[in-house]
Amino acid sequence: MPSVTLTLDQALAKRLIQLLARWEQVLPSALEPPDWGQWRACRWRRFGQSGYLQLVRHPHQLRLADLCCIDRQKAALDLNVRQFLAGRPFNHVLLWGARGAGKSSLIKAVLNEYADQGLRLIEVDKQDLLDLPDIVEPLFDRPERFLLYCDDLSFEAHDPSYKALKAMLDGSISIAPDNVLLCATSNRRHLLPEYQRENEDARLIEGELHHGEAVEEKISLSERFGLWLSFHPFSQEDYLAIVAHWLEQLAWPAGLDEATRQAALQWALQRGSRSGRVAWQFARDWVGRHLQ
Repeated sequence: MPSVTLTLDQALAKRLIQLLARWEQVLPSALEPPDWGQWRACRWRRFGQSGYLQLVRHPHQLRLADLCCIDRQKAALDLNVRQFLAGRPFNHVLLWGARGAGKSSLIKAVLNEYADQGLRLIEVDKQDLLDLPDIVEPLFDRPERFLLYCDDLSFEAHDPSYKALKAMLDGSISIAPDNVLLCATSNRRHLLPEYQRENEDARLIEGELHHGEAVEEKISLSERFGLWLSFHPFSQEDYLAIVAHWLEQLAWPAGLDEATRQAALQWALQRGSRSGRVAWQFARDWVGRHLQ
């Protein structure tokens, strides 16, 4: 009987060792802080009850020069980022407006422009905004300057991550690091759905318009971003200028000749949008099909 017990104990120990070995294989490999001297971008990833920064080994190589017809937005963000890098006062940024108009592309291009000057990027998904205190705490003592980037940001009513973002921007007892600049992109200016019935609560008091409580709550979040950059649908002329740029970058020898121009307009009509993204997609399709 003792020999049977010993055999069972040995089998259990062997099984536990095997389970531990498998568990180690699924553990994230980058639990230690990233080497910010070598890497320029990371993503925050959840793992169990905590999270970690996952290296982005192949960041997008967009340049500011590649972004056409958004010169006003490009200049405003560039100036704010240069202030940030120089240690001068700066504002957190909300880029909102039409889809495919260059909001997220502008963030990627700014990172590439200033990575050599110590700019780094951390991408955070909306559902992970509750982890913001854990994300920024290790950054206080770092010499680098960090863009905390949240793409396609929007909230539904009673979303807890909405409160977490408000606290990060301006409202927590803990101050945000001076070396962290929050940039968010959204199709909505106020980040929350807006309903007609909420505007019915607005009142005129001594000639001044006072919004209802529901509207005030929604405005209060976007107002915590000091810099608003609005993006609007492109005109036909702007759309074709972007197409011409990408055709040149893709080495299309004929440029925007009449046949290509008509095909680009038809492409936009089929998609119901004249955006920078649609222009890029057309250029790739056209060159891919016709370039020998």
